[in-house]
Amino acid sequence: MEKIDVALGQDSYTIEIARGLWKDVGTKIRSLSKAEKVAVITDDTVDALYGKALEEKLSKEGFMVRRFIFPHGEHHKTLAVFETMVRACAQFGMTRSDLVVALGGGVVGDLAGFVAASFLRGIDFIQIPTTLLSQIDSSVGGKVAVDLKAGKNLAGAFYQPKAVFIDTDLLATLSTRFLHDGLAEAIKYGCIKDAALFAKIAGYADDAALLADIDSVVATCCAIKARIVEQDEFDTGLRMLLNFGHTLGHAVEQHFGYSCFTHGEGVAIGMYQLTKRTEELGMTAKGSAERIKSVLEKYNLPLTAGVEKAQLLDTMARDKKKNGNSITLIILQQIGEGVLQKVDWQEVPKYLG
Repeated sequence: MEKIDVALGQDSYTIEIARGLWKDVGTKIRSLSKAEKVAVITDDTVDALYGKALEEKLSKEGFMVRRFIFPHGEHHKTLAVFETMVRACAQFGMTRSDLVVALGGGVVGDLAGFVAASFLRGIDFIQIPTTLLSQIDSSVGGKVAVDLKAGKNLAGAFYQPKAVFIDTDLLATLSTRFLHDGLAEAIKYGCIKDAALFAKIAGYADDAALLADIDSVVATCCAIKARIVEQDEFDTGLRMLLNFGHTLGHAVEQHFGYSCFTHGEGVAIGMYQLTKRTEELGMTAKGSAERIKSVLEKYNLPLTAGVEKAQLLDTMARDKKKNGNSITLIILQQIGEGVLQKVDWQEVPKYLG
């Protein structure tokens, strides 16, 4: 069992990571909550795998449980689905002492967390992430949101969970594509903060070797994120490092209506394309882009989206890191060392090649 504390004063919580944790998750949730009612918010894919089992675990602990299920996929992380979930909580008769449990990947965690942050101006929620991407990144740090037509995650809040329970055995049901999708975020952590993690991911013989050591990868990523969030909970400075590859990646995702590239695939494209360019500009150590390219190709992650620069700029203009006429880009000095670079908006095209 690995425990990582996220020290945020009254909003502090613990991330627990262990194989087999799932069997005791109902007891763990009861130890943290005196709620009468629990809304388990999940998508149809995850519900088919784990929904009934979680309901039974929670019911055994004396909770009254309802499962609120929406269709899977980023294109369902919308205000309309958010409204459906909030109305369901109201119809369930939930009060401010009750609890939301997010069971699923990043889309589920983002949406369920925003429901919890908004319903009755805030009720407790707990994250049970079931994908690698959500286990190493999106379930930690309290960013909750839904997408608008204008851009990704534009309606949301900072709202910390009461706990994050991670059982890496749940990754056994992931397809190879979504295992690699999550691994893109782990590669990101290596790029910005931990060259040894980057080298370790690059060195695994195959997916079986990766999965055999996955607890270590998850714990390392969660610890990096916890320490950054402690210093910058509201994403005004250091925390923006975690968005390496995301400005371009989000634009790629949205350009294709979230139907072509997964989030991790978009991030992979963003990391490689930006680093290739900053290396050409003399801002990044030579060979860095090639190392990123090599590890992305190892895990069948894309390097390019085949989209014209001009088609992406309009979407990037609505990125949350844009402030007035400038935007903060995350640039590597070398693998393991990311920095924030404030760039005038008129200069952004040169960073896209």
